[in-house]
Amino acid sequence: MQLNPRLQALAVLVGEWATVGTHPMLPGKTFHGHASFTWLESGAFLLFHSHIDEPEIPNGVAILGTDDSNPDAGAMLYFDVRNVSREYRWTISSNVWTWSRDELGFSQRMVLTIANDGLRIEAKGQMSRNGKSWEPDLQLTYTRIS
Repeated sequence: MQLNPRLQALAVLVGEWATVGTHPMLPGKTFHGHASFTWLESGAFLLFHSHIDEPEIPNGVAILGTDDSNPDAGAMLYFDVRNVSREYRWTISSNVWTWSRDELGFSQRMVLTIANDGLRIEAKGQMSRNGKSWEPDLQLTYTRIS
């Protein structure tokens, strides 16, 4: 297989990351974990693993790919230890990577701002149970390990 040129905007993510975060449903708790981004099939797809050391936040895996009809955007298929499977749409513009899903009863979005030096990412999640009002969700800081 060969490198997918439409995924190159996400190449800055490739590597290992330490994560620290909070969730509004678990006030006063700070979560620690790690994440990794690796190329799959020589760069045809991007593989994303996430692990949080607290049992309240699920470990998950996602595969990111693209569609030729939409430059700088694509799909992310996610699965976690709860047997939750979701499809998100992602976009990237400059140093802001966003993924989201709009579904009746439970929508989510995550805005990840990548530092200019590529060593840190600030992720701000939001969720909506009615498609109208949004409330804070998981917040994470990624710090590059390698």
